[in-house]
Amino acid sequence: MVGSAKRNVFSAASQKLKRAALPAGLFAASLGMLVTAFVDPAPALDAPAARSAPERTPLPMFKDPRAALRAGIESYHAGDPATSVTALSYAADGGEPLAQWKLGRMYAEGDGVTRDDAKAYDYFSKIIEHFADDEPDPRERSMAANAFVAVGLYLRDGVSAAKIEPDLDRAFELFRYAATYFRNADAQYQLARMYLDGVGVKKDLRQSVNWMELAARKGHPQAQAILGRMIFNGEAGGAAQRPRGLMYLTLARDAVSGSASEQWIVDLHAKALDTASEADRKTAVAMLEDYLRERN
Repeated sequence: MVGSAKRNVFSAASQKLKRAALPAGLFAASLGMLVTAFVDPAPALDAPAARSAPERTPLPMFKDPRAALRAGIESYHAGDPATSVTALSYAADGGEPLAQWKLGRMYAEGDGVTRDDAKAYDYFSKIIEHFADDEPDPRERSMAANAFVAVGLYLRDGVSAAKIEPDLDRAFELFRYAATYFRNADAQYQLARMYLDGVGVKKDLRQSVNWMELAARKGHPQAQAILGRMIFNGEAGGAAQRPRGLMYLTLARDAVSGSASEQWIVDLHAKALDTASEADRKTAVAMLEDYLRERN
């Protein structure tokens, strides 16, 4: 059980979460990792106290919400979204966070279903409400963090079609919570952007650089690209560090190679490379080799 300070973060949010929705294509978390973590038997997940599912009579096709979750995931991978949604909906109603997360992703992206941001948001918000009071299992932390970021983006941008009004203050709180409590790279990046742009919070370059670097060190390509540009151009405070900036830009470019939506990162790298000296490039290569060696 998380303390009162944690509950305070969410008390105001609970009333507003029902009004919002999420842009598609948000999460870096792998479904395969989550499926492995959640559907394999584990005492911590199977214990009666681990879920506060409502009393209900199981449908004949499902023994319990956990069985429905397994059936839903199997149907999804078998290319049967209709059956998958039925099973996952039962599991989600029974309090299975992975089912809520998967349904949220499906509705947010129109994956096997008609896109519905309102439904997507509702499922993501259920995860946040659940973990407002309950400590996530270690295997649930990534998924929970993803939900916090998703709802934060809904509230930051708003979705007029779903009648969602932007709430920058709440978005900032959700990003900050996921960035600090879960140490999630996506949340750290979004928090850094708010500080950098002065959106929802007073502009603070130092805070932005600190959070951006935390995300960059975790391999977040967008954070690496922006941090690299700032360091290369001397926009991060202090003198320009062109080799180090080029190193981060190279890491970002390699991570998104072939992605049309991330062409801006490729362009940033190309621009820096064109203006870098031969000495800058050689030093950047050496720094990149050291960086990769340390991570391996």
